[in-house]
Amino acid sequence: MRGPFRFLTAGESHGEALVAVIDGVPAGVPLAEADIDADLARRQRGYGRGGRMKIERDQVHILSGVRFGATLGSPITLQIANRDWENWKAAMGVAPPPPGAAQKQVTRPRPGHADLAGAMKYGHHDIRNVLERSSARETTARVAVAGVAKRLLAEFGISILSHVTEIGPARIAPDLDLPWEEIRRRAEASEVRCADPAVEAAIIAAIDDARAKGDTLGGVFEVVALGCPVGLGSYVQWDRRLDGRLAQAVCSIQAIKGCEFGLGFETARRPGSAVHDEILFDAESGFKRASNRAGGLEGGVTNGQPVIVRAAMKPISTLRKPLRSVDVATKEPVEAVVERSDVCAVPAAGIVGEAMVALVLADAFLEKFGGDSLVEIRRNHDAYLDSLKSW
Repeated sequence: MRGPFRFLTAGESHGEALVAVIDGVPAGVPLAEADIDADLARRQRGYGRGGRMKIERDQVHILSGVRFGATLGSPITLQIANRDWENWKAAMGVAPPPPGAAQKQVTRPRPGHADLAGAMKYGHHDIRNVLERSSARETTARVAVAGVAKRLLAEFGISILSHVTEIGPARIAPDLDLPWEEIRRRAEASEVRCADPAVEAAIIAAIDDARAKGDTLGGVFEVVALGCPVGLGSYVQWDRRLDGRLAQAVCSIQAIKGCEFGLGFETARRPGSAVHDEILFDAESGFKRASNRAGGLEGGVTNGQPVIVRAAMKPISTLRKPLRSVDVATKEPVEAVVERSDVCAVPAAGIVGEAMVALVLADAFLEKFGGDSLVEIRRNHDAYLDSLKSW
């Protein structure tokens, strides 16, 4: 990300640790490791996860940028240790292996992964050099960074939730009418992060069936940001439109193949009269909308309604009954390599979706109200909201 809120992540799936460096966080934001650890734990849960999540107990260590429980305005460095590193020191060491030491190479690319394209791009003949970084394990660092972004947004009443709307053949009815906080509560209590108990049971049965067949399942999750003020993002240039920035961020998550806002693709099937949100006004509450079909975004700008983003996740590409492939060393037909993996990771992907939405919103928020300290940003934010009252 290149805006006011910037970050980079580093680390391999079975390396020693994942690391992130964040720049642009103002001084004075309350921040503790526990604020970040809560979402790291949420990312690891979910029915259908694989053996790796039984090994890791992700916790963040803040190395810089925070003193006495508050950010300093300087770069923040986060580290999450990989517990599985103890089993991979020989295979993933930084130093060259001893002379004569046998090194098993991965030469059978998996369909659906970055394996073959990545190896060809970077000139790697050992595909492990690709899969270690392209792995969704990398999203652990993004969720950690987003813990900082969420903490900043919470200071201004912005909160983010997610829930699963469908996995495989099971899906929530489109007319599920519940308050957002109730959806949040139900999702957090569900093994598959689904707010409808009947659909939850159908999803679990579908995951069990896929596991028995050596197959995998994808699905759809929804991320909702509550409390966003009018005016985040901009319509004046293509790369400043907030819906475009959100779509890029959400689609950067491993295995995400589609993104929509509000009614999304359904808007293409309806007439305009059944798509656009009518504008109302009363002296007490000001401008408001009769509906939120746009998902809180018009012209690339937040309009004060909840921001609603949905993402489609394809089934996990690693199958226990592997698909056909070709050995890159011998060029012989083979079965794809089988790495330890999940049957379904859609519930966990929703947490990563929250993270990416939080990161984009934090960036847009600082772009709109930026300052060097929380006090300065609050002053700018409050003055802007006061100005809207005269509309």
